[in-house]
Amino acid sequence: MLWKLQRKTLIPIQIIGYALTLFVGVLIVLITVQLYFDVQPLLSQQTDVLQKDVAVISKNISIFKTIKKDKLYFTKDELNELQAQDFVANVATFNSATFKISAFTEASGEVPKFYTELFFESIPDQYLDAVSEDWIWDKEKGHIPIIIPESYLNLYNFGFAESQGLPVLSKNTIGQVQFNVRVTGNGDSQVFTGSIVGFSNKINSILVPEHFLSWANTKFGKASQNKTSRILVQFSNPSDKGILAYFNENDYTINQDKLEFSKMLFFFKGALLFVLFVALIIVILSISFLLLSINLILQKNKAIFINLYNIGYKTKEISLFYQVVISLTTVVSILLAIVSSLYFRGFYLQKFEELFDYSKQTSASFTTGIGLLLFLLVVYNLILVRKVRKTVNGN
Repeated sequence: MLWKLQRKTLIPIQIIGYALTLFVGVLIVLITVQLYFDVQPLLSQQTDVLQKDVAVISKNISIFKTIKKDKLYFTKDELNELQAQDFVANVATFNSATFKISAFTEASGEVPKFYTELFFESIPDQYLDAVSEDWIWDKEKGHIPIIIPESYLNLYNFGFAESQGLPVLSKNTIGQVQFNVRVTGNGDSQVFTGSIVGFSNKINSILVPEHFLSWANTKFGKASQNKTSRILVQFSNPSDKGILAYFNENDYTINQDKLEFSKMLFFFKGALLFVLFVALIIVILSISFLLLSINLILQKNKAIFINLYNIGYKTKEISLFYQVVISLTTVVSILLAIVSSLYFRGFYLQKFEELFDYSKQTSASFTTGIGLLLFLLVVYNLILVRKVRKTVNGN
């Protein structure tokens, strides 16, 4: 009898409006949150050993600078000026080998015989990311770990190996190949072993540990010839508009891909935050709409609720009907939003797996949806009991 009476106080369009707006808002929230967690591994995948906020800077080569080579080198004043820029967090220089280097293998059944001249450079280890545990120089072992540009391997596989009838090599395979490295300078010569421990698609150089190169330059090289032609710049804000303007003004070159990726990442996260913000506004508006509807129902039917209270019904009994209706509506709306978000996730994950080397992440939408559902149920039930009590007591 009580519920039949209370049912007449409800306006169906209010419940339907609340359910639809809550469904839409929660669905957008869940899709946005889940998309962020799913895309994050793709954005953070490191195919390069250089940290994501670090770029290689050099000077532009012109016909005049090729004639006068000193113009290619950075002076101390130029480095200090660059370090003073607001968008720069730190500046480091490349350390170059000032001695002769050659790599060769002996004839064997597994590894083809080869000989080549090399050059070595090094950078501080703090700018390297995802480096192998083999990136250690031990003078006693005499083994040199080496990082090469990924393009070198591609040139070998698709160019040299193809024309010479040699086997192609994968990254894992070439990492298991050891070869000899002869270092010559200052009337001395020494042979070390070497192996490839990493690949870079941002640094077009052959890198070795800085400890090794400093030691080798002292023993085999000439310190006076070690000049700075390339530097590493760690940006505090890679999306700063002043970066390109400053480098163009000073005739510096920078890896544009590095900046473009940082900009893309910045705008992607900004877009997701904007969509999430809009979705939260929709959810908040749906909650506000429901609370306003509750207030209107209570004020419009205040006399009925007071009479029910006076004939013996408790505030919890009076509010129970509205608690059940609102709770069921909330549960149905959010569960439908969770199911819809999981369906949408399955659609774009299929595309991810077709286009990328992608491993499926745990579902964040289900956890987020259930958490939001429990939060709303607790809030609604507390508010309903409180408002009914306040209405019947005349406060």
